[in-house]
Amino acid sequence: MDTKRTRTFMAAALLGVFATGGTATQALAQETGFDKLANLPFAEGRPTKETAQTLCDELLFQRATQTYLWALPLINTLGMQVGSEKTFGAGYNVLPIWKKRLDAKTLVTTPNSDVLYAMSYVDLGKDGPLVMEAPPGLQGILLDYWQRPIPVDGGEFAGDVGLAGPDAGKGGKFLLLPPDYKGAVPEGHFVYRSGTNNVFIFLRGFYEDPNNLMPAVVHLERTKIYPLNGEAAAKPMKFPDASGVPVNMLPISDGSAFDQLKRLVDSEGDSLAGPDWLGMLAAIGIVKGQPFTPDAHAREILDRAAKIAYKTSRVIGFEDVVGGRSYRIYPDRHWINPFADGTPSKPFGPLNLSWINTAGEYLALDARINFFTNYYSVSPGMASITAGKGANYLMAFTDGEDAPLSGGGNYRLRLPANIPAAIFWSVTLYDAANSSGLANGQPFPSLGSRDKPGQNADGSTDVYLSPQAPAGKQGNWLATVPGRGYFAILRLYGPTEAALNKSWKPGDIEMMK
Repeated sequence: MDTKRTRTFMAAALLGVFATGGTATQALAQETGFDKLANLPFAEGRPTKETAQTLCDELLFQRATQTYLWALPLINTLGMQVGSEKTFGAGYNVLPIWKKRLDAKTLVTTPNSDVLYAMSYVDLGKDGPLVMEAPPGLQGILLDYWQRPIPVDGGEFAGDVGLAGPDAGKGGKFLLLPPDYKGAVPEGHFVYRSGTNNVFIFLRGFYEDPNNLMPAVVHLERTKIYPLNGEAAAKPMKFPDASGVPVNMLPISDGSAFDQLKRLVDSEGDSLAGPDWLGMLAAIGIVKGQPFTPDAHAREILDRAAKIAYKTSRVIGFEDVVGGRSYRIYPDRHWINPFADGTPSKPFGPLNLSWINTAGEYLALDARINFFTNYYSVSPGMASITAGKGANYLMAFTDGEDAPLSGGGNYRLRLPANIPAAIFWSVTLYDAANSSGLANGQPFPSLGSRDKPGQNADGSTDVYLSPQAPAGKQGNWLATVPGRGYFAILRLYGPTEAALNKSWKPGDIEMMK
């Protein structure tokens, strides 16, 4: 068994140890926790009172832990919604926009500081079908709460709005319908049929000059969302400025995750999951229309389960081989991507938009966990393997020696000449603890082509990652923080053929001597 898979196995094994109160020493000798459970006493073939209590606690813990990991896409979305609505307000008419770009004060998984974000959360079960009216050139994704791109009538598109969507960048009216909608569908709309009542709206604004963001803001503010057949009486749109506002939109990593799942079960019912997983939710007390009132003891177990499940997701999130699939983009580099094996006809590799392995017809659970502990939102347009469209994402968790990137280290990333990005490229740093933007003291933890970094004589570009800027290299430097691990994402927007056929490839992140 290779080292990384061994770490994943051990993390899973430790769940039982921690559930039964094992120490760190016991955790390292992983059999101790299992033996404690396996050797609990029975009297005359029956469990003692203490044995029964211990095993019932363990059962609740295990069910809650596995439910959390299964539901991670939901918990990721709910974390964003809860944090956003607590800070900026709720409703179909509330669309927070990061009008001065998104900095490290916004805690959310792997945000892009080089575009403007706008994100909203709507409930078709409460408000009925909704129309999103978008101006030309808007780029966005419409996702259900599992973060599956919502299929569009006609079968050719899913989720995408804008250049990669059915409007081809011309804008228009995008109709969001709840599950099993049977009503009339008016003409003149692009029709998106959601798998859940709750929908995540994610829009991006592109700017040319980082010193003049107003045109991109005004463009995003031309978006309107209103009930079908209710435009005249719709609530006026609100566009709160989310930039610079401390807000936690990370996946919920404590016991309140289960309260949020209960809220979702009540608003979704059978549209959320099949009988098996609704049964698992019921086994920990979450049933539609019934009170969810765990006592203090059960609360403590649920809270511990959520915390350990989240930590386990972080273990899986750092793997570069998941479910037997290598995420390595190049055989001689350490850059990875969850869809490194994608092709133009199957950009998600062997998976579909619901994380189902299409050959084996099973849920690629670890692949989904890996993605939603580190990232959010995906669509055909984002993963497009067509020159000039979508984006290429290259992630580096380790340096060229396969050692984790350390906040106290001095590193250099060399990008060869002619970086294959028709729109722009950028390098962004993320906190290893939670995948949010690294709080490194700079305005934004990113550096890219629009910052006009210096080039070497051969046309290559060096990006320095270190606590202090190398002499004379301030314009090519991203700050790191001693004692805080991190990882990097290289984004190529509008990747050209050299990126797609991998004839151009970045150097590994190398420790400087």
